[in-house]
Amino acid sequence: MKKYFLLLATAFAFLACAESTPVTIKVTNSTALERSGEMVEVSMGDIVAKLQLADTAQIVVLDQDGAQVPYQITYDEKVIFPVNVKANATASYTIKAGTPEAFSVKACGRYYPERVDDVAWENDLVAFRTYGPALQANNERAFGYDIWTKYNTTEPVVEARYASELNPETKAKIAELRKTDPEAAKQLYQSVSYHVDHGNGLDCYKVGPTLGGGAAALMSGDTIFYPYCYKTQEILDNGPLRFTVKLTYNPLTVKGDSNVIESRLISLDAGQYMNKTVVSYSNLKAAMPVATGIVLHEPDGEVVADAANGYITYVDPTDNAANSNGKIFVGAAFPASINDAKVILFSEKEKKEERGGADGHVLAISEYTPGSDYTYYWGSAWSKAAIKDAAAWNAYVAQFAQQLRSPLTVTMQ
Repeated sequence: MKKYFLLLATAFAFLACAESTPVTIKVTNSTALERSGEMVEVSMGDIVAKLQLADTAQIVVLDQDGAQVPYQITYDEKVIFPVNVKANATASYTIKAGTPEAFSVKACGRYYPERVDDVAWENDLVAFRTYGPALQANNERAFGYDIWTKYNTTEPVVEARYASELNPETKAKIAELRKTDPEAAKQLYQSVSYHVDHGNGLDCYKVGPTLGGGAAALMSGDTIFYPYCYKTQEILDNGPLRFTVKLTYNPLTVKGDSNVIESRLISLDAGQYMNKTVVSYSNLKAAMPVATGIVLHEPDGEVVADAANGYITYVDPTDNAANSNGKIFVGAAFPASINDAKVILFSEKEKKEERGGADGHVLAISEYTPGSDYTYYWGSAWSKAAIKDAAAWNAYVAQFAQQLRSPLTVTMQ
């Protein structure tokens, strides 16, 4: 009889564990803005502890109507999922053991050794790339972030663009045609090139030896210590909702400090135009300015440099303005106060001989303290996609900066 009661107690304990109380996540929005599609994070370790889950158990995230919400467990053991919270309100989400539905991949990327070590990534709205050591070894000067436009689809497009442009058989055919029929070679190249819009966007942004679409760099006075291409890359998250890559750069000598090594952690979430970037510099002995820059391709172009509200924007004419490529809207936003935001133009000599014809940068300048992290957001939109004009883009970036400075509050019950 004792043995029977012991077995019964064990069975009840197992059932109690299996039917543990779901975890409630409260997300509070203290602003007058409706917050839609923002990604929130909760600790997977805390979820496991509260639900008393086995290592092999799965979870589901449910909204207030009981519908499943897509989620991802990140490299740093966070559960992330998108939320919608009305102005000055709180929304509740539930996490419990269960089998999740299949989620479409909305954020992803890859290292492309076949294209001089590019790292390229995208989400449902935008696409970007940065350059690697093989390109630097070729002495091609491209320092900052590149922007690829995207429209007419929310599906991944970057992999297909690379596959088309880099197909070995097509490249060989183009090379052969160039000897006998240059016009046919040109037409074949244009039919496969990602510099041509085949219905979902293209690469029509010029980076060159500049900070491109929002790279950061240390400064002294008006002198920028440009980073070149990354030295090593490690992809940490690859969808379905977040892409994260860690980049480490070659040593720099900065104001007498040798072996200054920059590290960047870049992440892009589904449904967002902006990448989060966390920058740190090792072996830097004293505080100095750090700037986030957007290259200017028109000296009198449309620029907003709003230090007080924490954002900068620029309307880029694209690298072939006569080709009906629309306009590329570029911006950066800052969760912490910045010291200054301004345009710095290159001298005519620098413009012609060193910066590939670019006119200058719009810069947001902060102070970097050794041992700290510098966090900011940068991104883009395209006039042929959802955001049609500069006014709409400026409003988006201004609101994004405001949201960064009034983050959603997340509590677990």
